[in-house]
Amino acid sequence: MPDFLLPDLGEGLDEAEVIAWRVQAGDRVTVDQVIAEVETAKAVVELPVPYAGVVTALHAEPGSTVSVGQPLITVTADDPATGFREPGVVVPGQAAAADGAAGGAASSGEASGSVLVGYGTTTAPARSRRGRRRAAGSAPPASAPSASTPSARVAVISPLARKQARDAGLDLAGLTGTGPAGVVSRHDVRRAIAERGERQRPAVPAAPDAGTGVEALADGTERRIPLRGARRAAAEHVTRSRREIPEATVWVDVDATALVEARRELNARDSARPVSLLALLARFAVLGLRRYPELNARVERDEIVVPGRVHLGFAAQTEHGLVVPVVHDAHLLSTRDLSARLAERTAAARERRLSPADLAGGTFTVNNYGVFGVDGSAAIINHPEVAILGMGRVIDRPWVIDGQLAVRKVAELTLAFDHRACDGGTAGGFLRYVADCVESPVAALGDM
Repeated sequence: MPDFLLPDLGEGLDEAEVIAWRVQAGDRVTVDQVIAEVETAKAVVELPVPYAGVVTALHAEPGSTVSVGQPLITVTADDPATGFREPGVVVPGQAAAADGAAGGAASSGEASGSVLVGYGTTTAPARSRRGRRRAAGSAPPASAPSASTPSARVAVISPLARKQARDAGLDLAGLTGTGPAGVVSRHDVRRAIAERGERQRPAVPAAPDAGTGVEALADGTERRIPLRGARRAAAEHVTRSRREIPEATVWVDVDATALVEARRELNARDSARPVSLLALLARFAVLGLRRYPELNARVERDEIVVPGRVHLGFAAQTEHGLVVPVVHDAHLLSTRDLSARLAERTAAARERRLSPADLAGGTFTVNNYGVFGVDGSAAIINHPEVAILGMGRVIDRPWVIDGQLAVRKVAELTLAFDHRACDGGTAGGFLRYVADCVESPVAALGDM
């Protein structure tokens, strides 16, 4: 009876909270069937099981925290001779290397009595590699074939990688694994999706949440709310940012009348692909980062690392707390495509459908705190980035144009930056460039 252990979910996460079970003891499961939802410090993740059989035990209650490597469920395998069904096909002759890639099993199944399956190990009786190849549908070769031979199938250790590829419509056989023995990881799948240049359809943006879901008690009773999951991760993240980053802030008021009008015209021309104010601000920020790449960076010890790509994070408020989804390679997207990605990520955040990969790798962050009805904010930089750009509410205010007083649409732009990465001249230059784009979006077309 193999145990399915909590897998290594990546991104340095070492535990997860069981949110809900999709199966109960006595249920029959198939390979890659989702058996539970767990919440890590970054996202809610659906876990597929690498076994086929009958669930005989659940090892955690909803709401409990499980460490990586601890059992989640026990399955009585369909095939008593083998004790399990392999979730992926390992390249013949390279099973030991593939086992090492998963980082938790013995290098030899025969020697240890355990065989690596998915992310967990099974204590079913060991069998020879020749038997494993036959169970996987490969004929035993005279010698280990090369990856180019028909019997050398793609090695996929992670059931999450297979699910991600299947959901994206990718053929695993066409992917090149970068892990030991050619193992295809989730990183390889994400890279393949990015290279294919998928363009997701725009989702209808959800209305801003009124709060965080924590309601005040009217009767004066003290209430204690545990910091765990995403909230604990956010608390640790902002604490680290304030502790490590010497932060400075610059701000400027802008006449956003032309920006509001440009957005209205864009949406009138193509209402099926609307453009949000945040998307326009994000597009101008990406343009600004071309001129001031020091703000698209991170500090590593005694070096400032400036990536060659812009992975744009944006703050999204949900009833489960604040999260920062990332639109990878934002510099390659048109304004409408960028707006669609922002809307899709926002909807996914509120529905708790973001994967850890959707929340990782950001190089610069934008924030529209104007949706909360405020004018400005001394935002906390999203560590390890070095800057965050925010925009307050757009409201009618008196504004002087050519010596004449007029009523205009005015907003405040704020840039918080890491003073180790740049000085005030760079930060001010970037903010002024973005402000000029907001005030004259038509002129910004020359840089798009």
